[in-house]
Amino acid sequence: MFMHNKKLMYTVRVGETNPALANLMLEQFGGPQGELAAAMRYFTQYLAEDDPGRKDMLIDIATEELSHLEVIGMIVAMLNKGVKAELSEGAMAEADLYVSLGQGNDSHTTSLLYGGGPALTHSGSVPWTSAYIDTIGDPTCDLRSNIAAESRAKVIYERLINVTDDAGVKDALGFLMTREVAHQKSFEKALYSIENNFPSGKLPADPSFADKYYNLSRGDGDIDGDLTGPWNDGPQWERIDEPGLQIAVDGGDGSASVSLSEEEETALDAMAERLSSDPDADVITGADLGAGPGAGKTTKVA
Repeated sequence: MFMHNKKLMYTVRVGETNPALANLMLEQFGGPQGELAAAMRYFTQYLAEDDPGRKDMLIDIATEELSHLEVIGMIVAMLNKGVKAELSEGAMAEADLYVSLGQGNDSHTTSLLYGGGPALTHSGSVPWTSAYIDTIGDPTCDLRSNIAAESRAKVIYERLINVTDDAGVKDALGFLMTREVAHQKSFEKALYSIENNFPSGKLPADPSFADKYYNLSRGDGDIDGDLTGPWNDGPQWERIDEPGLQIAVDGGDGSASVSLSEEEETALDAMAERLSSDPDADVITGADLGAGPGAGKTTKVA
């Protein structure tokens, strides 16, 4: 069960109202890297997890993410307090109120649709969606995804910190950013507590291809000019540079085939005959009839 403590996990002190900044903060309220997405990601993983240690960690962090959602939502609400009152009470002249609503980005939309309250959208006003949750049900895969999610969230918090000079907002955002680091460390420890955690899943990689690196991009036409490092060269890798060795690497002819029943083959032949093109046909088309300057070469209209 859940119980709510009316005190925030971290004190919110907003120096002055700022609807435009509030709208940017929505990125961590209803955005893909935000606190709701994190809470739902870890909560659903908790429900399905069988390992007691990981299960306990996931529900602890999921619950903390909900407390972070409350903190970031409160920041949004405080930043919007002024415009909420002005819009509700019509306390300003029409022209001044219009200017106040349109301070930047989509702040006017947030003010008009949600009355200055925190909306479950990202900063571009797109509604939150469960599509942000990328859990796949394998702990070695999901923990890596969680690590990446915490990393992305940290970067978003850094960017938000950089766009405000409000000391109280910066302080609260710094706390939230730091907790992303702590969660990443927890997920890292949980991942590496699984002895065989790579590759994800159960089936082994095919040893014929597991150590090959296919150099499939070309720079100045000079293979030796390609940049190399431990990610694509060295004792761990069999580097394949020659184009001829990058085709049909299974030893086959590189084509595609399928076994068809007699009925399927008959239908396929009939379809191919009906839809066959005539390479000698050069008929007048609509593009030819309507061609004007800039159309390029067209078939001559008789």
